[in-house]
Amino acid sequence: MSAEKHRVVIKRVAAHGGGHHGGAWKIAYADFMTAMMAFFLVMWLLAISTPKQRAGIAEHFRMPLKVALTGGEKSSLSSSMIPGGGADVMATEGEVKKADPSEEELDAQRLADMKQKLDTLIENSPVFKQFRSQILIDITTEGLRLQLVDSDNRPMFDLASARVVPHMRAILRELGPKLNELPNKMTLSGHTDAIVYTNGDKAYGNWELSADRANASRRELVTGGMSESKVLRVVGLSDSMHLDNADPRNPINRRISIILLNRQTQERIERENSGDGAAVRASALKTGAPGAAGTSAASSEMKPTSLKPTSPTQ
Repeated sequence: MSAEKHRVVIKRVAAHGGGHHGGAWKIAYADFMTAMMAFFLVMWLLAISTPKQRAGIAEHFRMPLKVALTGGEKSSLSSSMIPGGGADVMATEGEVKKADPSEEELDAQRLADMKQKLDTLIENSPVFKQFRSQILIDITTEGLRLQLVDSDNRPMFDLASARVVPHMRAILRELGPKLNELPNKMTLSGHTDAIVYTNGDKAYGNWELSADRANASRRELVTGGMSESKVLRVVGLSDSMHLDNADPRNPINRRISIILLNRQTQERIERENSGDGAAVRASALKTGAPGAAGTSAASSEMKPTSLKPTSPTQ
C-alpha cells in the first residue's frame, strides 16, 4: 500500500529537432543562385550589345507602363519636369504670332507666279507655241527675265535693221497686256551677234542697232497694251554679252531681253535715274557693301550705249 501510495510519475515531452523548418536554407540558397544567374546573364548581354542597343534598353526601362502598353511619345522626348510624363506644371502657353513674309519674299513669290503664268501661256497660246524654242524665261538676281532669241530660219528683225518682222510683232503685242498684271517696272535691252557687215555708215554700228531694236520692241509692247510707264530703261548692249560664249556668231546671241525687276533692283535703278546713284555708290564704297563695285554684278545688262564703239553686226 505504502509503496503504491508514494509512486511518482514523470512525463517527458520528446523535443522535435527543427521539424519541417530544417530545409528552409535550401530554398533561400536556390533563390540566391537564381538571382545571381539572372544578374550574370544581364551583365553578359550588356557586354555584347552595341551602344545603340544599350540606349534602347535604357529607354525601355525609363518608359512609363502606359506608354509601353498603349504607345505614345518616349519619356526622353517629354518636356515635363515629372519623370515618366505628365503635364508640366511650370509650363505656360501663350499666343504665338507667325512672322509676316517680308516685301522681298512677297515680291519673289509674285515673280515666280508670273513665270508660271508665262510658261502656261507659251505652251497653250497659238501665237507663242510655234516659237517656243526662241523664248527663254528664267529668274535672275534682277528679277524675271524673258528673252526672245533669233534663229537663222526665223529672225526677229530685218537684216541689219530695227524693223520688226510680223511674227515678232505678234509675240510682243500678245505679251504686252500680260506684263501689266504685275506692278513691277521693267527694262529692255537689245543684243547683237559678232558678225561684221558693211553698210557704208561708220556712225551706225552694233550699239546703235541694238538700242534701236530694243526701242522698237518697246513700241510694239506699248501698242499691244502695255503701260508705257512700266519701262525704266531701254539699252543697247551690242555684242558685249553673248548667250553662246563659245560661238559669238551664233544667231541666239541676237536677242531682246525683257526683265521684270524685283523690288531691290527697281529701287536701285530709280535712285540712279533720279541722280542719287553717285551718292549711293560712294556710300556703299565707304561701308564696303557688296554692291559697291558699281552695279555691274547686279545689273549685268545695264551698260550705256556709247561706252564701247565696235563694228556693226546683224
